[in-house]
Amino acid sequence: MRNPGGENRRAPSRGGAPTAFLGSRLLLRATQRPVDSFAILGAAAATLVIIVNAVFLQAGAPPAPFVAAPAPPAAAADTKPKAVMQGTLKPADLAPAHTVSAQRQQQIASVPLPAPAPARRNDPIADLIGPSPRIAAVQRVLSEYGYGQIKPTGMLDNATSEAIEKFERDHKLALSGRVSDKLVSELGAMTGHPIE
Repeated sequence: MRNPGGENRRAPSRGGAPTAFLGSRLLLRATQRPVDSFAILGAAAATLVIIVNAVFLQAGAPPAPFVAAPAPPAAAADTKPKAVMQGTLKPADLAPAHTVSAQRQQQIASVPLPAPAPARRNDPIADLIGPSPRIAAVQRVLSEYGYGQIKPTGMLDNATSEAIEKFERDHKLALSGRVSDKLVSELGAMTGHPIE
C-alpha cells in the first residue's frame, strides 16, 4: 500500500506471527491502563502461588473431608448358637466364671458406703449468687442492734441494703448499701469482736 506521503506501509500480517501481534496488543493495552494490568498480574501471580503451594509444597496426608463418609453397614451378628460336640462340655464350663458365696454377698451388701465429702467451692461468683455467711453475719448484727427486722438469710435484699445504709449514716460512712470490708470492721468494732 502506498501512502500519500510516498512511504510504503505494510499492514501487520496476521498469519505469520500471531503471538507477536497478540503480545504487541497486550503491551499496548498494558501501557494504556497500567493499574488494571498490575491488578491482573497480581491476581494471576497469587493464583499461581496458591496452586503451587497446594499441589507441591504441602507435606503429609490431605486433610479430612468436610463431610464424613457413611459408615459401612455392620455385618449381621451371628446369633445362631454354635454346635458343640456331645461329651465335650464339663460342669465347670456351665458354671459362672466368678462365683461368690451367699455369705460373702451378705457381707458385701451390709458394708455401708462412705458418704462423699462435700466439695469446697472456690467460686466467688457462686458466693455472690448463693447465701453468703458474711452477709448472714452482717444481717444478724444489724438486727441485734436495732437497724431493722432482718432475717439472716445470707442474701443481700432490699431490707438488708436499707439497714446497711442506716448504719452507714449513723456512723458517717460513705453510703453504699453493700457489704464492704469497712462495714464489717465497723460492725466488729461496735460488737467488740469480729463478726465473721
